[in-house]
Amino acid sequence: MTKRARVRAPELQGRGWLNTGGKELSLVDFRGRIVILDFWTFCCINCLHVLDELRELEEKHRNSVVVVGVHSPKFAHEAEPQAVVDAVERYAVHHPVLDDPELATWKSYAVRAWPTLVVIDPEGYVVAQHAGEGHAHAIEALVGELEAEHAAKGTLRRGEGPYVPPEPEPTDLRFPGKALALDGGGFLVSDSTRHALVELAPDGESVVRRIGTGERGLADGAADMARFSEPQGLAVLPSGEVVVADTVNHALRGLDLATGTVRTLAGTGRQWWQGEPTSGAAREVSLSSPWDVAWFGGLLWIAMAGVHQLWTFDPETETVRAAAGTTNEGLVDGPAAEAWFAQPSGLAATGERLWVADSETSALRWLDADGTVHTAVGTGLFDFGHRDGAAGQALLQHPLGVTALPDGSVAISDTYNHALRRYDPATGEVSTLATDLREPSGAVLPADVEEGAGGAGGAGGEIVVVESARHRLTRLRLPEEAVPVAAVAHRTQRAATPVAPGTLAVDVVFSPPPGQKLDTRYGPATRLLVSATPPELLENGTGAGPELRREVRLNPEVSEGVLHVSAMAASCDDDPAVEYPACHMHQQDWGVPVRQTPDGQARLPLVLAGMDA
Repeated sequence: MTKRARVRAPELQGRGWLNTGGKELSLVDFRGRIVILDFWTFCCINCLHVLDELRELEEKHRNSVVVVGVHSPKFAHEAEPQAVVDAVERYAVHHPVLDDPELATWKSYAVRAWPTLVVIDPEGYVVAQHAGEGHAHAIEALVGELEAEHAAKGTLRRGEGPYVPPEPEPTDLRFPGKALALDGGGFLVSDSTRHALVELAPDGESVVRRIGTGERGLADGAADMARFSEPQGLAVLPSGEVVVADTVNHALRGLDLATGTVRTLAGTGRQWWQGEPTSGAAREVSLSSPWDVAWFGGLLWIAMAGVHQLWTFDPETETVRAAAGTTNEGLVDGPAAEAWFAQPSGLAATGERLWVADSETSALRWLDADGTVHTAVGTGLFDFGHRDGAAGQALLQHPLGVTALPDGSVAISDTYNHALRRYDPATGEVSTLATDLREPSGAVLPADVEEGAGGAGGAGGEIVVVESARHRLTRLRLPEEAVPVAAVAHRTQRAATPVAPGTLAVDVVFSPPPGQKLDTRYGPATRLLVSATPPELLENGTGAGPELRREVRLNPEVSEGVLHVSAMAASCDDDPAVEYPACHMHQQDWGVPVRQTPDGQARLPLVLAGMDA
């Protein structure tokens, strides 16, 4: 990694600290320790991947390294203090977290994307910055170098870090994800934060049994031996076997309801990376954060949130394949192979449509039987809110679930609006069914409703909502009328980057980490994809290419918009003594709001890895 002149790390500023026992911290409290700042927001799947990547490093170097999460929100809901507290527990963040709702620290470190990692040495200087995920190996090598260097200088201080765990809460469920209605009237719930499945009685409260040890891991076997890692979606195969989207294990698991036995159906337990197979024997192909599952068109469909795609699993042939989406993050309709998604997190099938809750675009999408992707509600990555009415102008905020209703409409678990919404394809209207929920992440119709006893807008029926942040299932009656809600619209609060009119150089900075070299064995080692919202923002320079620097021409008639930049780089360990060197993929997507102004910059630097920007 190329290094530049040492830069003193800016002070950490925010609303307050979590996981410190109430203590306020500053950089001086970390002097003598290696600090890794993790700029994250809890809606971001890539940020959640980085949290998992850092766990091993954090434990291995716990006497010399302090990881500090800097929570910098994208959505309005993510700026709520309790929402940040919930997210820190939900995702088992075991280090101090600075709550930075105004993006003060984000701006002082010139961060442009979630996630970004910044390494600060024991003397308080910034020594490295990495955008995106997949950098744990590079940071591990750098930490080793810093430990040796500062131990020799006498500037390394070892000891316990400032992390203080919160008191555990005695609830039967803890941040449940999804639910499945069982034939006997009960429910199966993914108890995500406790890494288990819970069967509840028809009252939706009484625990019948727990499946899984409650400890994070990947283990098959009997109910009291099996292990999961933050399971989410649930669906039933025609055989009666329940499929579990075992999200952080990057796997699909199968549950025999009669015996409680768990087996692995798909996935290797490792996260899928660019360049790996996208089809083949189910247990030999890696997956990436499967978030929900649904049976549609004779196949099990998978909301593959980690790579912004939909995949399928065929239980007859025991194979998987990527079925829709390009892995680019955004909102683009059209043929399945050309469509863009953004963290699809909820699925539901109705007749000839597979409905998709596309969370990061705050959108409701659908796939038809011919394999074409459509958008019902939503406009893109940066617009969100709570607005009812015609679908073309309605707004959602990071929905995680969608549920088919008996009358052909769908209920949307509008997670960050704390609401249950409804979209009626017959009228093209969006309405609000219920408010004052707490982060609803899914909903299910009780077995009698699924069999036809009532429905939305007619004789009425019940729906059971997974109130994730209230740790419970909540039974609601589907109302005849919509609930009046004052309309609210938002855009992400990130300030637009001023850019000069005319030609703009998009420059992604990448240099291989120490001990690695670019991997050119199979062609170019790098790839850059550029697009814009609205598309008219760019007169030329869009599309994909192998160079990480691109000159684009801005349209003088479009004063502002968003540049979408996706970069990838491949590197391998550079040690002649190693016969089979390990290879690594570095990748990141940026959505950079820009505004044309005469005194703006003519170069847009984006750091994938390194310190030269």
